[in-house]
Amino acid sequence: MSIGTSIQTDIITAMKAKDEHRLTTLRMVKSALKNKEIDKREPLTDAEEQQILTTLIKQRRESVESFTKGDRPELAAKEQVEIGMIEGYLPKAAGEEEIRKIVMGAIEHLTKDAGGVRPGPKDMGVAMNVVKQWLMAGGLRADGKLVSELVKKELNNG
Repeated sequence: MSIGTSIQTDIITAMKAKDEHRLTTLRMVKSALKNKEIDKREPLTDAEEQQILTTLIKQRRESVESFTKGDRPELAAKEQVEIGMIEGYLPKAAGEEEIRKIVMGAIEHLTKDAGGVRPGPKDMGVAMNVVKQWLMAGGLRADGKLVSELVKKELNNG
């Protein structure tokens, strides 16, 4: 079942349960998906739906940070709950150890492709692309900031 279909089903459930916060959050997610579909003028792929949800989560995290700095804990808590709801529709997030293994494997792969020459910091873009592809192939998602830090650390260690 696609993310959009799953959200639609959950909207109906939330309506019946009179869960107002969940309902408004799911409607917001659904409208974000629908807007992108209208812009694109064709149905979204699963990867595109996941990307939109990831963007929504990132926006919520930034809001949590702003509300925390602005001494508005009740609004930060509300955003945190929304993050939890949205994350429920995404594949499981990879842990730091799992990401580190994928980064190491990707760098080994690049080393073999370069005839045994280990990539350095200047190869950051290439390494990031390989790691992202491997994560997608594994059906995992990961925080881009964490992936970037781990790739940079490994390339600098070489």
